[in-house]
Amino acid sequence: MTDLSRYRNIGIFAHVDAGKTTTTERILNITGKIHKIGEVHDGAATTDFMEQEQERGITIQSAATSAFWRDHRLNIIDTPGHVDFTIEVYRSLKVLDGGVGVFCGSGGVEPQSETNWRYANESEVARIIFVNKLDRLGADFYRVVDQIENVLAANPVVMTLPIGTEDDFVGMVDIVTQKAYIWDDSGDPLKFEIIDIPADMVDKTAEYREKLIETVIEQDEDLMMQYLEDGEEPSIEDLKRCIRMGTIKLDFFPTFCGSAFKNKGIQLILDAVVDYLPDPTEVTPQPEVDLDGTETGEVAIVDPERPLRALAFKIMDDRFGALTFTRIYSGTIAKGDTVINTYTGKNERIGRIVEMHAEDRIELDRAQAGDIVALIGMKNTQTGHTLSDPKNIATLEPMVFPEPVIQMSISPSDKGASEKMGLALSKMIKEDPSFHVETDQESGEVIIGGMGELHLDIKVDILKRTHGVEVIVGTPLVAYRETITQQIEDTYTHKKQSGGSGQFAKIDYIIEPAESGVGFEFESKVTGGNVPREFWPAVEKGFKLCLEEGPLAGYPCLDVKMTLIDGGFHSVDSSAIAFELASRAAYRQTMPKAGPQIMEPIMKVDVFTPKDHVGDVIGDLNRRRAMIQGQEATPTGVRISAEAPLSEMFGYIGDLRTMTSGRGQFGMELSTYTPAPKNVAEEIIKSELERKAAKKAK
Repeated sequence: MTDLSRYRNIGIFAHVDAGKTTTTERILNITGKIHKIGEVHDGAATTDFMEQEQERGITIQSAATSAFWRDHRLNIIDTPGHVDFTIEVYRSLKVLDGGVGVFCGSGGVEPQSETNWRYANESEVARIIFVNKLDRLGADFYRVVDQIENVLAANPVVMTLPIGTEDDFVGMVDIVTQKAYIWDDSGDPLKFEIIDIPADMVDKTAEYREKLIETVIEQDEDLMMQYLEDGEEPSIEDLKRCIRMGTIKLDFFPTFCGSAFKNKGIQLILDAVVDYLPDPTEVTPQPEVDLDGTETGEVAIVDPERPLRALAFKIMDDRFGALTFTRIYSGTIAKGDTVINTYTGKNERIGRIVEMHAEDRIELDRAQAGDIVALIGMKNTQTGHTLSDPKNIATLEPMVFPEPVIQMSISPSDKGASEKMGLALSKMIKEDPSFHVETDQESGEVIIGGMGELHLDIKVDILKRTHGVEVIVGTPLVAYRETITQQIEDTYTHKKQSGGSGQFAKIDYIIEPAESGVGFEFESKVTGGNVPREFWPAVEKGFKLCLEEGPLAGYPCLDVKMTLIDGGFHSVDSSAIAFELASRAAYRQTMPKAGPQIMEPIMKVDVFTPKDHVGDVIGDLNRRRAMIQGQEATPTGVRISAEAPLSEMFGYIGDLRTMTSGRGQFGMELSTYTPAPKNVAEEIIKSELERKAAKKAK
């Protein structure tokens, strides 16, 4: 297949438990890719093939698979919903052209749905919406549509209306064709009949049809004039054309209903993917950047005839070696080709090209613009790297990954396993860029960092089961930061005379707080050559290296600005190293005087609890220094939004389940860093200094 208009690269994303994986299973079944349907709650879903996924009933990795529908090729990525794995959603959205946002008919717009929706908005991905689980107790399609408007500030265009709810949910009315689809109770997705709209739904359908037409014909002025002046309704073809245009422009989101588990409504979703989501040539082309990340003004136009531009968006290790999942934006690649990795500057040879179907693979000789394939045999390519034509080099916009918020130490349970653990960890870092590993120089301890307790819990599990490495786990450590609050003007002179050539460097400087989120800023206002220009980078480098260890407890220092205002040098004894040493000493001299303070990570927490336990849950959050932002009643309970320090949230899931008799749920993600209260900061500094002393003593 080379007709790009028949490609659809789509992702399925949603909150935990909204039914993404089940929806993917049904799509694969209906398109003939699998014959026996695997259920998530039985641990047998096709795309959940990790042991940890099957046990916990959650998706951890985004799995890629392909299917065909109405002569169109669908490349589908099923992404995780759990907040600790949003990195997977982010990097999948980066390479997709369209998406299906799945919402639970009873849970509605949940916290993680908001995060994923925000990512999709940032990536400018066209979406259709599927309100799932309408057979469930408490399901209410119209309430979910209201939430999509009010909570997500999105513009849903209702395409189907449910016939019956909860146990009586039997099918839906298609507003565009004005026909009703009714399924029997056999659970066979193909056993449905198309009938006229039930009499009790005629008025409601007419009302929603009018809304739909008024929203979508704004895409075509001629149709709009005909409709407004002559009252002439557009044809089904014209309506579909307008819906497609508006969907691709992100003006609105076609919204469907159904029940993936009961096999009702999946065909209409597949039709909508083909009818309304863009093909690879209809989305804004990826910008090309230079090595500093500045846009060059060029874009990677989706065309097999142009030079190769491909983005490696995921590395996965399996029994055949590392699989590098790659989205090809332009050009073609064939087995045996040599391409250049623009990040490393090294050539890579394409060993094998495979098309993935969850765990199975189909060997290909070549792949072209618009394809999502896995490459086998890539040695040095990592997530976010660009593969390019060696004769015509360009880099695509790279991915940005968040810093870890939680760390803990691990050590192999026996001495012999240490090398094995090192190899396993290096593979795991390649697979997941939000997972960090570092070795403490003083104690030799290995410290892993990630996005949350569950994230690290699963990493330890993977070490144990997939790589056969038993590890001893230390207590979790919060990734605190330090900053300063005052502006200080100071001077430092570095002098060393001991036979032979000496060292001399004098710097006058100002240290002050920088704007939030800047990290480190350096400026030189030296005039008249008192500090020659070639030594400025050495002053910046010396100070920047010291920021790794803050003055209070040795945590990394954020948001500091250094301005070099004057200084002095010696024509013989001054050198870059002398100025770097002066800058390091200046850091140690001045930072403790600049009002340093501890910054703690604050998490955005969303808790769901049954109504009877709201008081207990809020009382417990208050004890954890949380600020309650608001609460909202849902048909099945109450959603509480809060912001709380990460240090107070360890082990929260156990306490929440105890308080709510097992019915509570929560999700959290990093919101910001804020100054820790004085008493808390003192405790943090004391325990960190004690921990470091104990490590030295070892």
